[in-house]
Amino acid sequence: MTLDATDRLIVEVTQAGLPLVPAPFAAVAEVLGLTEPEVIDRIAAMKERGVIRRIGGAPNHYKLGMTANGMSVWDVDDALVDQLGEKIGALPFVTHSYRRPRALPVWPYNLFAMVHGSTRDEVDAKRAEIAAILGDACRGSDILFSTKILKKTGLRLRRKEG
Repeated sequence: MTLDATDRLIVEVTQAGLPLVPAPFAAVAEVLGLTEPEVIDRIAAMKERGVIRRIGGAPNHYKLGMTANGMSVWDVDDALVDQLGEKIGALPFVTHSYRRPRALPVWPYNLFAMVHGSTRDEVDAKRAEIAAILGDACRGSDILFSTKILKKTGLRLRRKEG
């Protein structure tokens, strides 16, 4: 997949994040000497081609006071995991949820849901809500608490030499 010079510049200018201003695409356009609609149309086209999967916020949960962050993992009946995963992903306290293949015999979990809270007790209470939704379809679970924030990055391009 190749990018033309303008698309490449858009990615380079935005890869560290969009400017935190009321009109971020207009700010990007100004830097690049383009119009705001040009930037928006080009980003939409890159998304349509699969160059960009999504544009979303990546908050620092620690700075927001959410220092108890746990990836809950679940062993859910394969026949129900997609249906139940959608319900779990729609919960207001789940920031991301996804299905993954099991790595048997060591790792039996196929549904993951990230839960944030101010305390581990708060996260445990939210985890109990997930367990109630999964019911008998769940054969086991665990939670992996974060000990530090990991660097979150998206698409990164290197500048072309020459």
